[in-house]
Amino acid sequence: MSSSTSSAADTTLQTTFRAMATDVTFRVEKPVAAAPAALERARQVFTRVEAACTRFDPSSALMRANERPDRWHDVPAECARAVQAAARAYRRTRGVFDPRILDALLRLGYDRSFPLHGAGLSVETTASRDATGQHTARPAWRPRVDCRAGQHRIHLDGAPIDLGGIGKGLAVRWAGEQLRQAGESVMVDAGGDCLFTGTGPEGSGWRVGVEDPRGGSEPVAVLVLADNACATSSVRVRSWRSGGRTVHHLIDPRTGESGGDGLLSVSVIHADPAWAEVWSKTFFLAGATGVAAAAAHHNAAALWVHTDGGLGISDAADPFVLWAAGRG
Repeated sequence: MSSSTSSAADTTLQTTFRAMATDVTFRVEKPVAAAPAALERARQVFTRVEAACTRFDPSSALMRANERPDRWHDVPAECARAVQAAARAYRRTRGVFDPRILDALLRLGYDRSFPLHGAGLSVETTASRDATGQHTARPAWRPRVDCRAGQHRIHLDGAPIDLGGIGKGLAVRWAGEQLRQAGESVMVDAGGDCLFTGTGPEGSGWRVGVEDPRGGSEPVAVLVLADNACATSSVRVRSWRSGGRTVHHLIDPRTGESGGDGLLSVSVIHADPAWAEVWSKTFFLAGATGVAAAAAHHNAAALWVHTDGGLGISDAADPFVLWAAGRG
């Protein structure tokens, strides 16, 4: 893992490195003397989370547990805490967020850690379908986590899981905790998952562009955030061809297929980056016909882009919007 660090007139400290299949950037405004050490601790957070929770390394703690999900396994603290967080998200979303989608991801060909756009992959079957080819409903997921005397153990309740829908958000959260006292304002940017503390370099909030999932360099909206996180679930990068159709990585556990009909992306603003990630996926799976109602039901600050390029903004998100496409 390589990294780079820079300072501008001692007012900004920034480092960028590669982790969890994305570029991760930490930026600290008006750093204190201990900031460089805090940046290194935050970087190590990403290293530990990736090593423990990736499904792309068969030797990771998660994949060792996935081999025998009906047994208890000793795991690092990061893996245990991630399973706990995933279980809370499963309950809070009433199963719409369900990490037991690993079989569906593999069936569709998402078995490598790289952008799959245009990869043209094709595979045939999945354990989540019965002999007629119909998706079968699963029982409630009740994983168990035991953390005592410095040891961490997990039981996955009999099903292998994918922590990709929450792991990066947790890494952003935990890295942010390491950087909390590093300076007056802090940014953690890990691809579509970001955390912004303080009022930013200009003292009036961090300016954050919401990426256009259709491509191009212009954002669909610009937000002003302070002491908030933002996460985006999008099909822009991780979509590919499988079995003669276009699929993507945002799997609806109710169908076992790529979900979110009529949508290209959903972004959610939340105080916590892991929950922003969970809700962005949950609202995406509501599809174009249900996303507005889902966001309103939870009073969530959300923005979404339809397949025709239309932009939706929830009432709770409107105060954060500095500029949006179509508003002039």
